[in-house]
Amino acid sequence: MSKISRRKFAKMSAAAAAAAVSPKLWLPRAAADTVAAIAPLTEFGYGDVMISSALHEAQLRNTHDVLMNLSEDSLLKPFRQMAGQRAPGADLGGWYNYDPDFDWHKDDAGFAPGATFGQWISALARHYAITRSAETREKVLRLNRLYAQTISENFYDKNRFPAYCYDKLLLGLIDSHQFVSDPDAFAILERTTKAALPHMPGKAIDREFEWRPGKDQSFRWDESYTNPENLFLAYQRGAGDRYRDIAIRYLDDSTWFDPLARGENVLAGKHAYSYVNSLSSSMQAYLTLGSEKHLRATKNAFAMLTEQSFATGGWGPDEMLNAPDSGDVDASLSKTHNSFETPCGSYAHFKVTRYLLRVTRDSRYGDSMERVMYNTVLGAKPMHSDGRAFYYADYNFAGRKVYSNHGFPCCSGTLPQVAADYRINSYFNDARGIYVNLYLPSTVQWTHDGARVTLSQDGNYPFEDSISLQVTASAPKEFSLNLRIPEWAQGAGIEVNGKGIPDLVKPGTFATVSREWKSGDRIDLQLPRKMRLQPIDPRHSETVALLCGPLVLFPIATGTAPVVTRAQFLAAKQAGQEWGITATSGPIRLLPYVAIDEEQYSTYLRVT
Repeated sequence: MSKISRRKFAKMSAAAAAAAVSPKLWLPRAAADTVAAIAPLTEFGYGDVMISSALHEAQLRNTHDVLMNLSEDSLLKPFRQMAGQRAPGADLGGWYNYDPDFDWHKDDAGFAPGATFGQWISALARHYAITRSAETREKVLRLNRLYAQTISENFYDKNRFPAYCYDKLLLGLIDSHQFVSDPDAFAILERTTKAALPHMPGKAIDREFEWRPGKDQSFRWDESYTNPENLFLAYQRGAGDRYRDIAIRYLDDSTWFDPLARGENVLAGKHAYSYVNSLSSSMQAYLTLGSEKHLRATKNAFAMLTEQSFATGGWGPDEMLNAPDSGDVDASLSKTHNSFETPCGSYAHFKVTRYLLRVTRDSRYGDSMERVMYNTVLGAKPMHSDGRAFYYADYNFAGRKVYSNHGFPCCSGTLPQVAADYRINSYFNDARGIYVNLYLPSTVQWTHDGARVTLSQDGNYPFEDSISLQVTASAPKEFSLNLRIPEWAQGAGIEVNGKGIPDLVKPGTFATVSREWKSGDRIDLQLPRKMRLQPIDPRHSETVALLCGPLVLFPIATGTAPVVTRAQFLAAKQAGQEWGITATSGPIRLLPYVAIDEEQYSTYLRVT
């Protein structure tokens, strides 16, 4: 979903400096490469992983508390109003309201009535899967039944975003079925589908095309091309074959996936979040139908996206994807503060990288996920029950963290889902063992060959180089432990029970340790976090961001334009969870994104 206003249409001189420059994120291996004929890695369940990271858990608690305390009459109000029913209670506010006289040229409240309801149901269902909170489950069941009383074609006829809203309601209901065992979820879904389909296009329609005659321009901004992912999931979870058939109908092949599969870069001018989100639909087409074309399209698209991404891993300034070699991403550092649609963009990014990692076992998709996590959404400002929500990460030379000026925008729907999904992004497994993807204090449990196994990790990464993991098993068992070695981690090392394992660790891969594991076995992983510079693009090599491991280090404004050399930037010294440099213009403090509060900062500096 997009914001109303967004709808408007020195080369390196020394070898040492060149060696310290990071490439433009990373480029996935060629999309034409064949994928081994092996089953995709399996996700763990939400309840299989316990996270003890304070930052991650604070985000989960915050979003869950907000959702649990929203008025149920307010949540149902737009549905009841649009169905012509009595609608008690106060308006929730912002985008969530229904306003029959809404004018997108001048109004804010009423832009997307009820649009986030399904996402909030999904987030609550996932939270129940994590905590087994009876109160949360009861809330989901109660809201589903109240919603079922409002189902009406009028909701879709009067809505700018019938396909978008249906997609979110679909997800909320299939998550209710999957995670809280709502016995009525599929029946409610059937009624929802019957009401929605007559008011959706017959196939995927790109945003630039009109499909509802007599409606104003804002009615073009629906996102039918993102629907197949959740339709395929509904089919996989037992909702019926018709959901697979509808999913196939909404695959955006002719203008999007077909050219991407041929290697044609058609990203320019596309709405950033929704088209990246649609890549999860192409991955589900591969996973459900075995379509190699859609896998190829996704890999190609992600490589193209990587080439125009910021050092943080974010993308889409002013919510638009850009032409290759256009200089638009560099220009955005001065022209806009709307650099990356953070909760929505990270949600889309995590999904597509999770799919690609599971299918390809390419660890660098995990690197990309890690970078986006630490440098964007984990540093988002908390949600508030009055509708305040964090929307854009700001990579302007004079950047700040601020709340959206729109109440309950789309990013208030995705942030609670992101907060729950850290668990399913952290670990994967197959018949041979476990893959550790994200390094954060956490514990995962699974059964291997009849034994109950627990793997716990601890440490202060990414603020330190060291990560410790420990095994607990009900019986000694042989399995493979696969550890993601980031592509930047030159000199990484692994010890098992104090003994080094030579010739094993290669950056940009999963390092595999196969042995009989028993309780008390300890694994120590060293990931040297050397400083490196990453230019905004190859044509503007003097505009660089500083990275330490997966972290972008953001210079905090000093009141004067900084004058800094490459060598001074690379000489940053760490003190706890902040860094400092001595620049030509004076000392500069640098913070990771998660530590920035009200300070003005830059993401990039122009260096000499």
